Amino acid sequence: MLKAGTLKNVAAVLLDGVNPFELGVVCEVFGLDRSDAGLPAYDFAVVAAESGPLSNHAGFSITTPYGLDRLEEADLITVPAGQEFVDRDYPEDLLDALRRAVDRGARVLSVCSGVFVLGAAGLLDGRRCAVHWRHATELAVRYPRARVEPDVLYVDEGPVVTSAGTAAGIDACLHIVRQAHGTEVANAIARRMVVPPHRDGGQAQFVERPLPRTQCDTVGGVLAWMERHLDADDITVERLAERAHMSPRTFARRFQQETGTTPYRWLLRQRVLLAQELLEGSDETVDAIAGRAGFGNAAAMRHQFLRALGTTPNAYRRTFRGPAVSVARPAGPDASAVA
Repeated sequence: MLKAGTLKNVAAVLLDGVNPFELGVVCEVFGLDRSDAGLPAYDFAVVAAESGPLSNHAGFSITTPYGLDRLEEADLITVPAGQEFVDRDYPEDLLDALRRAVDRGARVLSVCSGVFVLGAAGLLDGRRCAVHWRHATELAVRYPRARVEPDVLYVDEGPVVTSAGTAAGIDACLHIVRQAHGTEVANAIARRMVVPPHRDGGQAQFVERPLPRTQCDTVGGVLAWMERHLDADDITVERLAERAHMSPRTFARRFQQETGTTPYRWLLRQRVLLAQELLEGSDETVDAIAGRAGFGNAAAMRHQFLRALGTTPNAYRRTFRGPAVSVARPAGPDASAVA
């Protein structure tokens, strides 16, 4: 936790291949002078961890007069994501600088794949951390002492803050501002950026999870039947075992072996997936969708959505469908897109 007034000096450290958006997030939150509105102004610098102009996938180069020595005075060091960050070597002097920063009480923040830099520095060992869901498995394999949480937007573990993909970096940056300066300041910056000051839920609602198909024959027919009858309220292991011509005990064991989960959990996941599809692509009410997906009622579906996705059905629908009609309104002080 940051104490009020301890966040004054911020540095963004760049490697070749840095992603413009993730760098832009850090620059927007910490590098823009908003003191005319009574908001904090940071001593901000972009630091090059490698020599020469730094390239990126958008085709332009980045140069900066600051080298790694600039990190020694930073209260917060941010590491934006970049191309090939998942599988590359990092300068040892950068890793040393990050370790020294944490040892002297500074904080470090990674955005998306920037977390791999922190892992290489040993800063994830024994700590919970976030990363884009696509990289979660690789991060856990590469740094087995890290406690990877693939379903969250960001994780605050004392001096180390890690965020998931792309826009989750905004959530983490605003979280740090909120800790250092309070909710009112964080909300004011969010309004200037025209983003929510806090987002509910986590990455789980954004993960692509197609309906799984078993490659085994023994429960394949039962899975197909279950998919066609998700709204049935009498699906039991006993009934499923009867369809598979097995004893309940044998069926449960074979189902676990071939799908990697239990019948109940498999069925629940398919119901959530169907509800997600209907919320995104239909105008049916939440009650109607709950019935079609086999939850019985909206309250039960809400409970399972919160457990599986970290959000509610209504919030999920708003996120993935947006407003039905876009209404133009005069821009007021809180609606301005000019930061």
